[in-house]
Amino acid sequence: MRGHFCLILHAHLPFVRHPEHDDFLEEGWLYEAVAECYLPLISVLEGLRADEIPVRIALTLTPTLGSMLRDPLLRSRCVRWLDRLVDLAAREVRRNRADPALQALAKFHFDRFERARSDFQNRFLGDLVGAFRRFQDEGALEILASAATHAYLPLWQTRSEAVRAQVSLGIQQYRGVFGRDPKGFWLPECGYFPGVEEFLRKEGIRYFVVDSGAILDAEPSPRYGVFAPLATSNRVAAFGRDPQTSIQVWSAEEGFPGHPDYREFYRDIGFDLPPEQVSTFVLPTGIRRATGIKYHRVTGGAGEKAPYDRGVAVAQAQAHAREFVASRTDQFRRLSALMGPRRPVVVAPFDAELFGHWWFEGPEFLDAVIRESAGSDAFELATPTDHLESAPVLQEAALSLSSWGEGGYSAVWLDRANAWMYPRLFSATRQLADFVGRNGTELNATRQRALRQAARELLLAQSSDWAFMLKAGTTAAYAQRRVSEHLANFSKLQSGLASGRIDGGALERMESRNNLFPALDPGLFAADAHKAG
Repeated sequence: MRGHFCLILHAHLPFVRHPEHDDFLEEGWLYEAVAECYLPLISVLEGLRADEIPVRIALTLTPTLGSMLRDPLLRSRCVRWLDRLVDLAAREVRRNRADPALQALAKFHFDRFERARSDFQNRFLGDLVGAFRRFQDEGALEILASAATHAYLPLWQTRSEAVRAQVSLGIQQYRGVFGRDPKGFWLPECGYFPGVEEFLRKEGIRYFVVDSGAILDAEPSPRYGVFAPLATSNRVAAFGRDPQTSIQVWSAEEGFPGHPDYREFYRDIGFDLPPEQVSTFVLPTGIRRATGIKYHRVTGGAGEKAPYDRGVAVAQAQAHAREFVASRTDQFRRLSALMGPRRPVVVAPFDAELFGHWWFEGPEFLDAVIRESAGSDAFELATPTDHLESAPVLQEAALSLSSWGEGGYSAVWLDRANAWMYPRLFSATRQLADFVGRNGTELNATRQRALRQAARELLLAQSSDWAFMLKAGTTAAYAQRRVSEHLANFSKLQSGLASGRIDGGALERMESRNNLFPALDPGLFAADAHKAG
């Protein structure tokens, strides 16, 4: 009996949409991910389908990412971004005509950008969510639901209305987009606290994914470690991340992406060339942006970077894929010998954006892993649902609070750099719950709009991304600004709701900018809503 290997790609970006600016730095996160991650992943899946290679993997498309990918303004700006890339790469081909090696690399980038633009505009009509939905409908993907704005739920366990709103709204959006009920749920940051499974059970969720610590520190101790899911007290299953698999890909010291032959992420012509040669990627403020055109490989050490060799890099990705699959084969054979009749499962969750953005050759690695796995006699690709349908009765245990952040608990999202957020967030959540409890949601049209927008602003302020950025010191000023602006918007709307005087112009501007969850029901925040059902 072959084991189950569950490869899970977690695709997520925070909601960044700034219609008030013609060109905004942080919106580029989405456009880079489209060009470097999501379109290449779709291309991998299409190639596997064309070659009749069996595929069963899991994917999360978070509600914030899904909202951005479906937004007409951001779609049009993504096309503009791709146009700029094609134009810049064409100019690089001309600029490097005296250097055949660099010109060949520039031509490689031109071809991939032109193909990305054509695919996005003409093949998919800008609808990448629809493309992923079709792969789910065909059986290649199982798409998981996730929390509305990717809030780190363990820090919200004393405010059940916030957890309920995050979970329920995320699942409602999933149903509307994918036309089915989700079976699995991605806890943001794999953040688990005892009791979150009850919110999931009420929505019909069958399983969720946790870091290894939640399983290994469970009571009673798990018989099979992370290689079999555990049943929580209400029978929702928990799948634990396999540390060994993660090390091969994630580890800064041992992970594949740091190999000297791979493309160097931090050398980009957007920073290397004079600003006039990359002018379309320089903001009016003078801030430069990455273009995705990179001519160097990792090389190793702190010295000069050697030129990138695409053929060598792809061959190395395929070799690493063979090594990865060989490791899984050895692992499953050992596990099968130890677990007897029980089918082992190895769960490997990764950020989807690793493959193509941070690790340029990541899509080629994924493609080769899936192809190599198809011939394995020790394991098969499966989703967590596949495993549950073939598994015997699960061991029941009480899981431990955990996350996949540094240290395994909540230190990343509650730190001196971000602790200032939480008293304000908790106070706003309590205010919204109190207002809905006193007034319900049966208000006149303008007050209904204001209440709905207040809930949107609060949900956006709860995103785990801002706390992470503040802790890491990356784009910390933007993160602080976002939290402060959402809370200021909430306060303005809440004051208007209390006084009965709504600033219509300000409300319209907020609705125009932060326009996700059009059918949001603020009643989800009612403090006693959990008593129903």
